Amino acid sequence: MEKRLIVAILLSIGVLYAYTFVFPPAKPAPTGNVAKQGAVSSATVATAATAAAPQAAPAAPIAVPAQPASTARDITVDTDFYSAVFSTQGGALKKFVLKKYKDVAGHNGKDIVLVDETAANRFNLLSDARELGLNPTALYGVAGNDLKLTNGSKGTLEFSTTTPQGVVFKKSYTFSGDSYRIDLVEQVQNAGAAPVAGALHLLQTARVVDHKGPGGRYEVYGPSTLTDNAVKSEKLDNLLKAPVQYDKGILWSAFADKYFMDSVIAEKGSIAQVRLSRPGTDSMQRDIVSPAVSVAPGQTAAVSYALYYGPKDLDILKAQGSRLEEVIDYGWFAAIAKPLVVFLKFLYKYTGNYGIAIIIITCILKALFFPLTHKSYKSMKDMQKIQPKMNELKEKYKNDRDAMNRAVMELYKTHKVNPLGGCLPMLVQIPVFFGLYRALMYSIELRHAPFYLWITDLSAKDPYYVTPLIMGATMFIQQKMTPSNMDPVQAKMMLMLPVVFTFMFLNFPSGLVIYWLVNNVLTIAQQMYINKTVTD
Repeated sequence: MEKRLIVAILLSIGVLYAYTFVFPPAKPAPTGNVAKQGAVSSATVATAATAAAPQAAPAAPIAVPAQPASTARDITVDTDFYSAVFSTQGGALKKFVLKKYKDVAGHNGKDIVLVDETAANRFNLLSDARELGLNPTALYGVAGNDLKLTNGSKGTLEFSTTTPQGVVFKKSYTFSGDSYRIDLVEQVQNAGAAPVAGALHLLQTARVVDHKGPGGRYEVYGPSTLTDNAVKSEKLDNLLKAPVQYDKGILWSAFADKYFMDSVIAEKGSIAQVRLSRPGTDSMQRDIVSPAVSVAPGQTAAVSYALYYGPKDLDILKAQGSRLEEVIDYGWFAAIAKPLVVFLKFLYKYTGNYGIAIIIITCILKALFFPLTHKSYKSMKDMQKIQPKMNELKEKYKNDRDAMNRAVMELYKTHKVNPLGGCLPMLVQIPVFFGLYRALMYSIELRHAPFYLWITDLSAKDPYYVTPLIMGATMFIQQKMTPSNMDPVQAKMMLMLPVVFTFMFLNFPSGLVIYWLVNNVLTIAQQMYINKTVTD
């Protein structure tokens, strides 16, 4: 049984290592994502797109808008949540800045920049429809000037251009002062004499650079697409070998790092394909393809998308619909992690400190699992009491394994001891631990959230390693207090666990270390209590 206990513990450690060290994160790309890809800044803007059937021709002929100016100009949209700069070159996004999030904690932090590009062929949300005669970097005219939106006020930018075939192409962006969501409608008006047909391509390009150093914002980095009822993620390095294409039941396509993302969300099946590629080592391209549209002379067709550039906040993502919250990878234990995140935010409303909220959750979980812990501890104590008799049986039947097994089972039955009683209760708790682990590791709420004293960022490591060292000491005390019938070699192996865990947790987010430290302290208190109630 003790060997099984060791195996269970070592397996749990192995899984923990696998999550954080064995599978290294994809190499991050810069924040300046744009034109043809689906990088962190580009995919977010496409919001409601639906390939609509051509509408009936209007009574009056389609009015062809005035031709755009010969030089491009910028239009700025400023809201409570972000500042965005669009260009009449391609009617596309060239800069996007989040106002409520900083790159570093403290007064020196600068606003998070998701898109920042000067090259027109790298702008986000370029529209390409070569079959309709539309060039991605064509100059557009624009209806409206800079927008300043606050609270729930709304505003629209409408870009338009006319192709040599007489096709009027319009891009309408609708913004809200209190939302990260942007609605995009691409409209095709056929003012020519011949029918036109083809798919609309929404292009995004992101620069990709090598990011050194573990953890931080780029611990997770790369494209994800919800297709065929599952989220598919691609590593940037793999795209250098071969492009990837999705074409089944696409709900959204995103590019995300650990805390921020951009995504293009389909509306009524407006995304037929998503194509991901790496034309070079310094860039990644994402091509969002609509279903084919066919427009007769004098008729109109439209495709709509929903765009999201913003934080990977579970509540905000849920509000976007289309299962966008699944962009946050909580792993196998998402069903546990998501409620814990919700509860963590609930506690924060009353405590005003995420560190305190973590401690409260730890105490609640410990109380819920106290009966299992008590049962496990009692079982180990019972096994410890019959260990001398087990050793006698092993010596007596050392040459007859079958007889020894029967004798041992009879001994268990006589003393009403379950050899798995000490393991199973702990195994039941492992999913909860990993669920909380993932919840704390990938919660943007902990980013730059202070605790007390020297811990000013619960998503960063303890700068002085105080809490990991105390955690290691409490784990050692816990090991010494746990009843054991191990042989000396096994006992030494178990005593190495505190050392291993201490080194593992040195660079872990301090929020996770606080959880583990408080859990150890509560376990020691439990064992002290159980020692008084469970007698030999």
